[in-house]
Amino acid sequence: MRFGDERESSNFEDVTGRSGGGFGGGLGGGGLGCLIPLVASRFGIGGVVVLLVGYFLLNSLGGLGGGGGTPNPAAQQSATAGQSRLDPNTRHFMLQVLADTEDTWTRLLQPKGIRYTPTKLVAYSQGYQSGCGAAQSAMGPFYCPTDQKIYLDTEFFNELSTRFNAPGDFPEAYVLAHEVGHHVQDLMGTLGQAEQLQARASQTEGNAIQVKIELQADCYAGVWAANAKTPEGQPVMEQGDIEEGMRAAEAIGDDTLQRQAQGAVVPDSFTHGTSAQRREALQRGYKSGNPDVCQF
Repeated sequence: MRFGDERESSNFEDVTGRSGGGFGGGLGGGGLGCLIPLVASRFGIGGVVVLLVGYFLLNSLGGLGGGGGTPNPAAQQSATAGQSRLDPNTRHFMLQVLADTEDTWTRLLQPKGIRYTPTKLVAYSQGYQSGCGAAQSAMGPFYCPTDQKIYLDTEFFNELSTRFNAPGDFPEAYVLAHEVGHHVQDLMGTLGQAEQLQARASQTEGNAIQVKIELQADCYAGVWAANAKTPEGQPVMEQGDIEEGMRAAEAIGDDTLQRQAQGAVVPDSFTHGTSAQRREALQRGYKSGNPDVCQF
């Protein structure tokens, strides 16, 4: 990707050096009391999407365990500051991508009469307390509509490259752009609409709704990539970038992951879409560059 001296976003919080930040209740024990239902989900590598009483916890790439439970502000405030564990080059790249998403979505939403209010990226290590409950490394990146923040464990990109054989800068940008896509859905009211539909749906129907949400976020990631520009007006995307994204989308489809994990595919349990669906959604957004092609 063609990122040079582009600005970094200021909407960033680095808590990788903190310790003592508790988890506030996971999927075991008393944490289950507030779940209305629990819908298994994954952007690719895993995670859970938990429909809580008033909001989504939207996971993208984590383990099938994942978090949940009620927020614990006291635990979060007890965290003590320390030296950042975040690689400076990774930090710089993430914040350039985040800044470009801010500029791009401001331009794209303005004609629709929607003011783009940026999300904040929180980088943590091992565990932290989000507005939607526990943030754990096994969950991978996720967007929390309660505080409108993206949470990302700093070791995730290494896993994406090595375990899932999706190296390159665009797959990393794709992850962030997908999470920003959830924020766009939040601003446009799509998440609220999906929440209402899921509240009266069966688990299978709820999974199908979640697939639509995730594929739209993939499509929005493609739209961002198509519109991303350098300050000189040159495309940020370079030759081979979208192919990297296609390989990442292939690796994180529900069917591919289920086949690898259990040797069988259960379509009713899909929550993010097949590899083919994810590739198609990303490519559709990229080819068009128009968010209107990303239907829910």
